[in-house]
Amino acid sequence: MIFGFLQNMGPWQIIICIVVIALLFGGKKIPELARSLGKAKGEFKKGLAEGEAEEKESEKAKVEEPAKELA
Repeated sequence: MIFGFLQNMGPWQIIICIVVIALLFGGKKIPELARSLGKAKGEFKKGLAEGEAEEKESEKAKVEEPAKELA
């Protein structure tokens, strides 16, 4: 797993990381970053749902095609 190292981090290491991120990006930039991450996550979920719907439709079409050929 890519983020396997996060399992070994204690609470102090996480707090230090948050403080370093806050210092690097500043208070004004963090809400913008969080907002853009939220939008990206929403778009990703939307894309997954659309892909699954298309996959189900194609599976349904494959099942219906042989039935039409037999008739």
